[in-house]
Amino acid sequence: MDQNKSKAILESLKLAIKGKDDVLENVVIALLARGHLLIEDVPGVGKTTLVKALARSMDLSYKRVQFTPDLMPSDIIGINVYDKPSGQFVFRKGPIFHQIFLADEINRTSPKTQSSLLQAMEEGEVTTEDEHYVLDKPFMVLATQNPMEYQGTYPLPEAQLDRFLMRLSLGYPDKMNEIEILKNHSAIKSMELIKPVIDGLELIKLQEKVDKVRVHEDIYKYIVNIAAATRVYEDIRLGASPRASIDLLRASKAKAFISNREYVIPDDVKSMSIPVLSHRISITGEARIERKKIEDILRGVLNRVTVPVISNE
Repeated sequence: MDQNKSKAILESLKLAIKGKDDVLENVVIALLARGHLLIEDVPGVGKTTLVKALARSMDLSYKRVQFTPDLMPSDIIGINVYDKPSGQFVFRKGPIFHQIFLADEINRTSPKTQSSLLQAMEEGEVTTEDEHYVLDKPFMVLATQNPMEYQGTYPLPEAQLDRFLMRLSLGYPDKMNEIEILKNHSAIKSMELIKPVIDGLELIKLQEKVDKVRVHEDIYKYIVNIAAATRVYEDIRLGASPRASIDLLRASKAKAFISNREYVIPDDVKSMSIPVLSHRISITGEARIERKKIEDILRGVLNRVTVPVISNE
């Protein structure tokens, strides 16, 4: 079954990351939904290990770039270099041309360099001064960032945040899983436990299956009502965009798929709402002063939206 292939990816990730099954499931959901991931957490909890494991699980080309204040857009996209034998400038492709691209600590570089990812993330394409390139599929950007209270970080522009399907956080492991990490540290570090379970073509077929998951008319209305509610909620200054509604639909279909269903139910939408919307809304100054959490605010939004009752799936 196709769902078994997606579960095989999940089981492979569990070999590298212990005790974070719910987060890993959302990683697989983002992958199936053709989405990009923003992983926000403190250093040292396994963000980079997760991305490496994901690439190895599907035998996809992978490149990690450490984002630093002096990083330039050409360091990501590529640059024209002069070729003496031909007497012409030749484009040397940058790391964005890999299928799995890790922007490590993305908020340590300038907004100008961050924005160099926008076209690739939205269209799967790259345009230079005089050339246009289509990136190989499947293609996925995974970015890690430290919490904003860390020194030397830049806030991601709203346009950049809106390109990420989800924002996830691994968090610290519990004591038992941390002991397991210590016992198996060398094996995990070398990635020797991770073997390919599917290839790129199989992944594309899974993504096409997700596209065909059925959606009831009332589910469409439910998603739109949630997005609309974020735009008028008292603690929210900037609500979810139409792109956020589209991504919530895509994530809900992927959630239904890995749950072995051919149709979306309201619980799929509810479970995806916080990871899909939490980085796309901006809360008011008053809410910040009162130390309200975005997750709690979104739960308040969901409580205000009527959940549809669908009798015939």
